[in-house]
This record gives sequence, structure tokens and C-alpha cells, in this order.
Amino acid sequence: MFILGNFLFALAKILGIVCDIMMFLIIIRALISWVNPDPYNAIVIFLNRVTEPILAPIRRMIPMFSIGIDISPIIAWLGIVFLKAFLVKSLMEIAALLQ
Repeated sequence: MFILGNFLFALAKILGIVCDIMMFLIIIRALISWVNPDPYNAIVIFLNRVTEPILAPIRRMIPMFSIGIDISPIIAWLGIVFLKAFLVKSLMEIAALLQ
């Protein structure tokens, strides 16, 4: 059973790193949106391609308020924090029990 425990531990570590990277990219995208970025810039295109699959469903579920504030990055960030606190920690504890 230690092999399954090691596998779950490695999976939890990778999932935690992916969550950290996505949180970082969402924060960068939100900060860049405050200025007028060049839509043809390679960094802006990369940020849009990576974060849009997460932000678009949230925008469809929660419409923007009449004041024009997009709160989808905040909701996505909170969702990632929840996933990291719940799923990653649960996988780590299950892995510790199996070792």
C-alpha cells in the first residue's frame, strides 16, 4: 500500500503546485487588466489563454454588476484556495495513512 500512498502524495504535491501557479497567473491577469494592455502582446495572450477556461464559466454564472466590476478573478482565486485547502490536504492525509 505504500506505493499508492507515495502516488497520492506526489499527486497532492503536483496539484498544490498547479494551484499556486494558477493563483499567481489569475492575480497577474487581474493586475494587468487595470491598465490598457496590448491585446497582441505575447504575455497578455498567454495569460488570457491560460486563465480564460477558469474565468469564463464563472462569468457566465455570475453576471457583472451594473458598475462594471468583474469579480470572476476573486471568485476563481477563492475557489483555488478552497481546492488547495480541502483537496490537497485530504490527499496528503490519505497518503500519510497509506504509508
